[in-house]
Amino acid sequence: MSSKVVVLENIRSLHNIGAIFRTADSSGFEKVYLCGYSGCPPDRRIEKVSLGAESFIPWEYNKNTASCLQTLKDEGYTLLALEQTSTAQNLLEYTHQIDKLALIVGNEVEGVSPEVLKLCNYHLEIPQRGRKGSLNVSVATGIAMYQL
Repeated sequence: MSSKVVVLENIRSLHNIGAIFRTADSSGFEKVYLCGYSGCPPDRRIEKVSLGAESFIPWEYNKNTASCLQTLKDEGYTLLALEQTSTAQNLLEYTHQIDKLALIVGNEVEGVSPEVLKLCNYHLEIPQRGRKGSLNVSVATGIAMYQL
């Protein structure tokens, strides 16, 4: 059975969390894991952007991202970190067909933590053309969700 989930590690902006809930719904991701200091529903700032998606997309809070990922791994999920690393593959060229995948995204400034990156099966990055070299986390997550 195919299953796609997204794991948010220490996302500080509740607007980003709301946008990811909404995109999870539209892109076919089945669950959102909120980890670390990521905010959780109910919160009007999440609801404002998610337009209610947080009320029907299942979600779960886990204080420790690593333990959440270990549970997912034990359940047969392949862990895909969306992060610019020396081993990252181009997301747009990634072609593995995976039945159960967990997309992991990190903090708006710090990204996915080194501890979590070590647990992931693959690192994926979105090619950058501009000078800034990065995207807003909810935008990057949306691109990855649709690509996967």
